[in-house]
Amino acid sequence: MSETVQGRLTIFVNGHAWQVGVAMTLGELAASCGLDARRLLVELNRQTLPREEWPARTLQHGDRVEFIRVVAGG
Repeated sequence: MSETVQGRLTIFVNGHAWQVGVAMTLGELAASCGLDARRLLVELNRQTLPREEWPARTLQHGDRVEFIRVVAGG
């Protein structure tokens, strides 16, 4: 895979292709999607990541991100 636009990367979020800036972190991506990190699990390339890693984890071209909302109820 190659970058499609200079300074941007193609990643996949819940199966859909997205263009993001080269320096975007996983935490920034979650925030830009309007997701509440307290109720969210994230898989990056099929690996579950602890929430404390999100702010420092920079996305790479071709990464696959799965956002999973945690819902509690009875």
